[in-house]
Amino acid sequence: MPRTSERGGPKTRAKISQVATRLFFERGFDAVTVAEVAREAGVSSVTVFKHFPRKEDLLLDRQVDAAELLRSAVRDRAPGVDVLASLRDASLRILDERQGLSGVADGSIPFFKVVAASPALIARAREIASDLQRLLTEELEKDPAFKGDPALFAAFFIGGYSTVLVETARRLTAGDPPDAVADDHRERLERLFIALRNGVVPSR
Repeated sequence: MPRTSERGGPKTRAKISQVATRLFFERGFDAVTVAEVAREAGVSSVTVFKHFPRKEDLLLDRQVDAAELLRSAVRDRAPGVDVLASLRDASLRILDERQGLSGVADGSIPFFKVVAASPALIARAREIASDLQRLLTEELEKDPAFKGDPALFAAFFIGGYSTVLVETARRLTAGDPPDAVADDHRERLERLFIALRNGVVPSR
């Protein structure tokens, strides 16, 4: 099989991710090897690992997007807008646009099924959540306008968002109507932000 250019940067990464996702959806995460992904994508295993240091990251490949969303919510918010309001706006925006990070995008159901069937993916997802919590803590520590406890706020937000996402995944994989699940997802997010506003964010 002729190999694609291994210096393609984002295009090569996207091709590898698409191939890996298709194979995982067809056969399950644990049944597919990195070598098989490389062969199907027309690259070497070394190239796969250059783009995805861990096999799990071939499927859980949106950590960079999630980190950028959190950074932007802290750094790029308008004057007078606090972090919680900015995070709420970002969370509802990706939900309304059905972005991949929202948990209700097209393809979410097979994705959640593959993750749920693999202890390695579940463990990696927890690691990613921990990394994002640490990142948000660090961003808040550097933000002079944030007056609360950065570590506590980050723990509650990431933990709460993860809880909402897990329930959404459970309902989707159980066969509940996607539109109803998305509506419930929004309601639970709103309850999360109300709880954070009332219990974590310092009064002005």
